Amino acid sequence: MAANISSFPPLGQVTQIKENTIEFFALLEVEKSRVDDPWEVAVWRSSTDGVWSEKLLLPISGDDSPSVLQVTNVSKAFLYFHASFFVSSPLNFTLKFRNGRNQPWKWARETSGVNDGVVLIETQHLHNGMESTLPSIIHGLNPELRVKAVASQTPYTQLWTIEAGVGPAEGDNSAYANVELGTPWGGSLRYFALVRQGSPWLGPRHGSTPFSLDKDAVMCSFLNHRSRHLVLLGVSGVANVMTLLRSSESGSVKLHIRNDTEFYSSGLVLAAVGDNFESAIAAVMYHARTVVLATGYRYDERSRELQSLTDEVNPEWYENWYDGLGYCDRIINAVETLAKNRINISNLIIDDNWQDIDYRGRNQYQYGLNGFEAEPHAFPLGLRKTVSRIRSKHPSIQHVAVWHALLGYWGGISSSGGLAKTYKTVQIDRSDSNVNGPMTVIAEEDVQKFYDDFYQFLSDCGIDGVKADVQYMLDTWVSAKHRRQLTDTYLDAWMISALRHFSIKAISCMSQAPQLLFYQQLPRSRPPMLVRNSDDFFPDVADSHPWHIFANAYNTLLTQHLNTLPDWDMFQTDHEFAGFHAAARCISGGPIYITDVPGKHNIGLINQMTGTTTQGKTVIFRPSVVGKSIDAYTSYDEPSILKVGSYHGRAVTGTPMLGVFNTSRQSLRELIPLSRFPGVIDSTEYVVRAHRSGIVTPILRLGSPAANLVVSLDVREYDIFTAFPVNQFDSETNGRIYTANLGLIGKMTGAAAITANQFELRRAGRVLLDTRLKALGVLGVYISDLVNMSIERDFIATIQGETIPPHTVAINETDDHVLNIDLETAWKEMCLEAGWSNEVEVKIYFDIEHP
Repeated sequence: MAANISSFPPLGQVTQIKENTIEFFALLEVEKSRVDDPWEVAVWRSSTDGVWSEKLLLPISGDDSPSVLQVTNVSKAFLYFHASFFVSSPLNFTLKFRNGRNQPWKWARETSGVNDGVVLIETQHLHNGMESTLPSIIHGLNPELRVKAVASQTPYTQLWTIEAGVGPAEGDNSAYANVELGTPWGGSLRYFALVRQGSPWLGPRHGSTPFSLDKDAVMCSFLNHRSRHLVLLGVSGVANVMTLLRSSESGSVKLHIRNDTEFYSSGLVLAAVGDNFESAIAAVMYHARTVVLATGYRYDERSRELQSLTDEVNPEWYENWYDGLGYCDRIINAVETLAKNRINISNLIIDDNWQDIDYRGRNQYQYGLNGFEAEPHAFPLGLRKTVSRIRSKHPSIQHVAVWHALLGYWGGISSSGGLAKTYKTVQIDRSDSNVNGPMTVIAEEDVQKFYDDFYQFLSDCGIDGVKADVQYMLDTWVSAKHRRQLTDTYLDAWMISALRHFSIKAISCMSQAPQLLFYQQLPRSRPPMLVRNSDDFFPDVADSHPWHIFANAYNTLLTQHLNTLPDWDMFQTDHEFAGFHAAARCISGGPIYITDVPGKHNIGLINQMTGTTTQGKTVIFRPSVVGKSIDAYTSYDEPSILKVGSYHGRAVTGTPMLGVFNTSRQSLRELIPLSRFPGVIDSTEYVVRAHRSGIVTPILRLGSPAANLVVSLDVREYDIFTAFPVNQFDSETNGRIYTANLGLIGKMTGAAAITANQFELRRAGRVLLDTRLKALGVLGVYISDLVNMSIERDFIATIQGETIPPHTVAINETDDHVLNIDLETAWKEMCLEAGWSNEVEVKIYFDIEHP
C-alpha cells in the first residue's frame, strides 16, 4: 500500500489559528490503480490534559476539493479528507490512514518520518495579568538587571528595556560582561534566532527546548504554548557598546556585552511580547530606532551635511538604480553577448580585482591598495577610457559602478604605495577567522579627504556608483581605542562622500556586524541604500544554494525594519540552481544582478525576470514589499517547503505573492491555504496563478476548501503563486462575470509590472480595463466567461491610444479563462514610439452582455 499523506494544519510544524474551530484538511496521494479502495484517514490528537483521541475525517470531492496548480503525476491520484473540530487549548496531532476497515492503520510518522503537528490558538490581544510583568515571562529573571516598561509603538504588544552594567575599557583592551538574563517562558515551544554567521553576516538558527546557540545572536524570538511571542533584541552601535545574546548550558539566555569606552556603561536589550512574531519584532525594532536617535544623534557638521544630502535625493533616482537589470563581474565581454539577445543591461558593476594592489602577503586579506587608478595590466588604457568605451558601445548602460573595500582593499592601504604617501595612515591590529595581524588604514583626520578624493577620481572616470565591501573589517580591530575613534568616522565619511558624488547609487556589503546594523542601517535620517542581505552566492558549492535562499528569507525578518533594500546577491543564469535563485531574487523585492560567464546565459530565464521598456531598457519587476519567510519558527532541517511571502501594490487592492522553494533533500507536498498569502483580505475574492504551469484557480473565497492549494515540489524545485483580487460585474444576459488583471504573464513577478489598474463598467454592458505597465510583454486578463465570448465581436484593445492588431490577441493555451495581449509584438508592428514616460498605456473594452 504505497501512499503519502499531508495536511493543513501541517505535521511537523506549529500552526497558529485565530478561532477555536479548526478546519482540518488532509491530502492522500495514492496509486491511481488503488483510487477506488475504501480509504480512511483519521487525526489522532491530544490537548494539554494528555489524553489522546481519534477523529475520522470525511472524504470530499468535486468543487469542495483543494486547488491543484501544477502538473501532476499521471500514475498518481489525490484523495481529500476534511473535518471540523473545536479546540480550546494547545493541540498535538498526527495522522493515520488505511485502505479498508479490515486493513491495518499506517501512521504518518512511519511513512514520512514527520513529527507531530502542533496547533496553537492566538490570544487575540487578551492579555493574561500573569504576563503583564517581565519576571512572569522570563523565568528566573536576574534581579540585578535594570528593567523598565516603556510604551510600544506597535499595537497589542508590551515592551521593556533591560540594562546590564559593564566596566570601562582600559587602554586598548575592551571591557566585557557576561550576564545571566533568565529563561523565556520557563522553556519555549520553539525559538528562532539570527546569529553572527561569521564576522560579516547574519544567519538563522532554530530549535525547541532547551535553548542552545552555537554563535552569538543579535535577535532571539521564543514562542510559548499559549501562542505568545517574546522577542529579545541586543542593541549595538550606541555609545560604543555591543550587546549580544548567548545560551547557557541550562538553556537560559545570557547577555554578552563589550564596552569600548573609557567609562562605565551598560548593555541594552529590548524585550517585546505580542500575539504574533511580526508585531513583536516590529516593537523592538521601532524602539531601537528611537534609542539610536536619542543617544547617538550629534548635531555636528557631519550630521548636518548628511541631512542636507539626504534632502536632495530625488525619488526618481531610486527607480533608475533599483529596477534596472544589473551585471556584476570582473570582465565585461558578457554585456555584448546579452545585448545581441536584446538583454540590455542597465547597471554594470565592475567587481573585485580591477584595482591596483600590492599583492604582498599570503592572500587577499593582506593585500593593500596602492592608488586610485585601475590595475595597469588589466586596464592598460586606464579606468576613464575603459568606462568611456563601455558607455559608447552600450548606450543602454545607465550606471557603471565599481567594487572596493571600505578600507581601500581587503588588507587596507599598501604601506609603500602612493596613497600612504599622500594621506596620513595608522597601523592597526586585527583578529578574525580569516586573518590576524596588522593592517595599514587611513588615519582619522584624513578619512573624509580620502573618500572625497577617491570618489572624485571615480566620478571623473565616468563611474557613478560604488559597492563598498568588507565593511565588517572595522569590527575585527583588536584595539578598543581604534574601534572607538574610527568606526563612526569611517561610516559617516563613506556615506557623506557616496551621497556627494553618487547620490543613492551605493551598495553596502559584508556589513551585518551589529554596530553597522544599528548605526549605519537603522536610522531614517539618511536615504535607504542597497545592503547585501546574506553570505555570498557560491556557484561551485552545491549545498550552499538552498541555504542561501533560506538564510536570506529569514534574515529579512529583521532587515525589513532597517532603512535598506535587501540585496540577495548576484547569481549565474547558466547554472543548475539558476531558476531557484532567479525566483528568489524576483520575490525578494530587491535588485537583480547576474554574474554570468561570457557566452553562458540562459536567455529564457532572464526574460522571465525582466522586460523591455518602450525605450529599450531592460527592467526587473520588484514587488513593493520585500519578500520574507512566513514561518518564523520552521528550521532548515525540517522537511518543509520554504514559503517566501511578498506583496505588490496598495493595501486591499494589491497583489499577494508567495514563492515556494524545496530546500530539503526530499520531495515535498503541502496544503497551503490562501489565507497564508501576505495581505489577503477576508472580504475579497481571488484567482491564484502559478508561474511555472500557468494554471489559474477558479474564484477563491478564504475558508473554502478550494482556497487550499496543493503544492508539490521535487528537490530543488520552486514556483511563485500570485493571488489576484477579482472584480465582479452583474450582466443581464450572462450573470455574474469576474475579471482580474494578471499583469505580464510569463514573468515570475509579472504583477509587479502593473503601475495602474482600474476596471470600470460603461454603458450598454461594456467593461473597460484601463491599465499601465512598466514594460512590454504579454498582458494577461482573467475573464470568467471568456469561453463564451468572441475576440472579434466582443473585444477592442488599444495601446497608447492606437488599436492593437487582432492577431496579437488570443485565448491562453493553458487556461481558457485568460486573454493574452501580446503588447511587445503589437508595439513593433505598429511602429510606436516612446513618449516622455516609459509606461505602456493599455485599454481593453469588452462586452459582458454578449450573445
